[in-house]
Amino acid sequence: MSAPDARRWWALAAMVASLLVLGFDMTILNVALPAMAEQLGATTGEQQWMADGYIVVFAALMLPAGLIGDRFGRRRMLVTGLGVFLAGSVVGALADDVTTVIAARAAMGVGAAFVMPLGMAVVPSLFAGRERAKAVGVVTAASALGLPLGPVVGGWLLDHFWWGSVFVVNIPMVAIGITACLFLLPETRDPAAPRVGVLSTALTATGLGALIYGIIEAPVRGWTDPVVLGALAAAAVLIAALVVRERRTARPMLDMALLADRSFLLNTLTVTLAMFMLSGLMFVLPPYLQAVLGNDAFGTGVRMLPLMGGLIVAAKGSAPLAERFGARAVITAGLVVLAFAGFLGSRVTAESGYGFTALWLSVAGLGFGFSMVPAMTAAIDTLPPDRAGSGSGLLTTVRQVGSAIGIAIVGSLLAAVYESRLPAGAPDAAGDSVVAAHLLGDPALTAAADAAYARGMGVVLLVSGIAALITALLAAALLPRTGSTVAAVTPDVAGATADARQ
Repeated sequence: MSAPDARRWWALAAMVASLLVLGFDMTILNVALPAMAEQLGATTGEQQWMADGYIVVFAALMLPAGLIGDRFGRRRMLVTGLGVFLAGSVVGALADDVTTVIAARAAMGVGAAFVMPLGMAVVPSLFAGRERAKAVGVVTAASALGLPLGPVVGGWLLDHFWWGSVFVVNIPMVAIGITACLFLLPETRDPAAPRVGVLSTALTATGLGALIYGIIEAPVRGWTDPVVLGALAAAAVLIAALVVRERRTARPMLDMALLADRSFLLNTLTVTLAMFMLSGLMFVLPPYLQAVLGNDAFGTGVRMLPLMGGLIVAAKGSAPLAERFGARAVITAGLVVLAFAGFLGSRVTAESGYGFTALWLSVAGLGFGFSMVPAMTAAIDTLPPDRAGSGSGLLTTVRQVGSAIGIAIVGSLLAAVYESRLPAGAPDAAGDSVVAAHLLGDPALTAAADAAYARGMGVVLLVSGIAALITALLAAALLPRTGSTVAAVTPDVAGATADARQ
């Protein structure tokens, strides 16, 4: 049995730094969207693409990126991914139109696709037993905490600099991540990993792209529009073709055998639902705090801190509770709390004030943490060390697909309710976004737009709460009875670590 690597906790710190950068960029743009909508003339649909351009590419390329890292070296590909992410950030900082911003975000998604699954994949190779469960919790918390932290950082930057500063902030963070990976992270690989399938990668990217496009365009064109129906039909065909192809391949890129494991499948679905709600919430909340309640960018970010506070408390307390009561009980309870937060938040109005919002945000943070952290831990615990890259890639891909679809569906639902609640004869510009309505300078129209946006956000939270409650019932009925996530951890992966290091 090989001794544990003495640098393992420093290596974990490198992963945390890298994953925080990715978390920032899932949400840091959200507080900048009102300013970008004003200065670049972006519609709600274009704002969705600025947010989703990063996430769609991120999700589509994660599986092949994980396999490339398994085969050619995880540290090497991590550094490469961070370099691509850095280049995209520079382009975004210099952009002066919507198209360039979307392209820059897509390039950042390419880099992120390498960083996320490989960052998760090195954990089983470095840690064993209880240390492994603790490390998974730290990495999971870091990837989740970056989301609510992004608006705080972005808000401060926007109050002191121009909107491009939300891209500039990545440069020092990525430099730290690259340096830490080069000096602290040991190289690991799995030469027997499946080859990356060009056709499978193309099917994944085009299928997800068509799905997101159809959902985003539906409120604008209508759900029965031929373009929308064609996009959704194409998505169904492409994704079905991907599944059929992967099931018939001897060494598939999409490891369907992992989905046959009930624990992995159900925990992955739980994480996906949580990310669906969290990403959607982070998209709809900044305009409410900024435009409707009248806060500046930094004030908006600070007012989202109750969500992060709940996440931190839950991330710290989920492991002991899972060890005592079992992962299934903690995950189910977390989803019930999340549902309660959604139902509570659905009562929001333009006159509710921040106190009520802070209350349901805190509850939502607890629900996210208690459902997502133990579910991530339990899912990763089922992965054998030699399939850590592909398995983590699959898990993270499904999770990020949930994020992308969450933003698309939530944004579309919000847009539909918002436009339907505007007064008859309202200028077309008011229908683009609540920010655009404020810019028209008509007090009566502004008040109507604020009420319409609050109603749309309430509907979004109600639907999210129902989805969380249904998932809680499924988790309680179907998740395996395990004493704890720790008990499920492979007792010793040190030998596999030694074999994987080349």
